[in-house]
Amino acid sequence: MNKIKCIIVDDEPLAISLLENYVEKIPFLELTFSTENPIEGLQFIQNNESDLVFLDIQMPELTGINFMKILGDKQKYILTTAYSEHALEGYEHNIVDYLLKPISFERFYKSALKAQERFSVNEGKEDSHFFVKSSGQQHRINFDEILYVESIKDYVNIKTKEQEYIVLDTLKSMEQQLPGSSFSRIHKSFIVNLNQIKTFDSKKVILFSDHEIPVGESYRSNFMTKLK
Repeated sequence: MNKIKCIIVDDEPLAISLLENYVEKIPFLELTFSTENPIEGLQFIQNNESDLVFLDIQMPELTGINFMKILGDKQKYILTTAYSEHALEGYEHNIVDYLLKPISFERFYKSALKAQERFSVNEGKEDSHFFVKSSGQQHRINFDEILYVESIKDYVNIKTKEQEYIVLDTLKSMEQQLPGSSFSRIHKSFIVNLNQIKTFDSKKVILFSDHEIPVGESYRSNFMTKLK
């Protein structure tokens, strides 16, 4: 499988340095970002591809638990903390493992192997749905129900056959979460479900729902290639 792209979020510089050293020793892990500021971590994940977060729980600006609540199931997590009492709450989220500080390399390596196994199980298998947070609740959305996704400033509008969900996210992040075999970005502001297209030309698509979506010039070639 490809390397697991991981980031480290911990408010202790020494803890970051130790984890960076451990990640460097493991060939199937690739460190793409590390920060003492959890807000910077959130921003990085929103705008870049990553798979796994080594996440401290006790941080002054934003706790690890709240960090996970904001991101939902976009990432998998290995929690790193000195406080074992937070373990149970942590496992309500997409947790691979829980590392209690001080962390030995042996224990870290076992945790990394768990992550590798988790990613290997999912590799090559497309999910049929995902969860998004909208109006304070987590909603399960089946991919085949989505008509299109529209960017609206700092939010996206996921339009389904029955309703729409306004989600704090970017279109780039949505593009990474939706199955590429069924979805295509056709404009700077739109991703469409290819299976919902009724007619199209070089400038627009019309969906079975009769929604008309523009085709951006810079996205046209890739879109046409996908349809073929």
